[in-house]
Amino acid sequence: MGGIYKRKGNSAKNKQHHRMLKTKSYKRANDQIHDDIKPQNIQRWQNQPIDETLPGLGQYYCVSCARYFVNEESIKKHQISKQHKKQEKRVKEKPYTHMEAEQAGK
Repeated sequence: MGGIYKRKGNSAKNKQHHRMLKTKSYKRANDQIHDDIKPQNIQRWQNQPIDETLPGLGQYYCVSCARYFVNEESIKKHQISKQHKKQEKRVKEKPYTHMEAEQAGK
């Protein structure tokens, strides 16, 4: 009739599972995006070559959010969203340097 049931999943102890989740949802940090917003770098991100592995062939990219979009309609909709406007404010702030961080820690 009933058999012995084995617990499935048990991912609490699985280190590889946690590493996979970290890299899967990795987004560029605000200080990296701050460098991308500079005028000499922004052209590089907006005029990318066609890449079949990226959404929308890599042609629709939001620099301040570091996200690719499928088509022009979806990126325009994103640009008027609250999430995009908040991210733009965060990225425009000057990031802290290592010296400032060390002084704050003392």
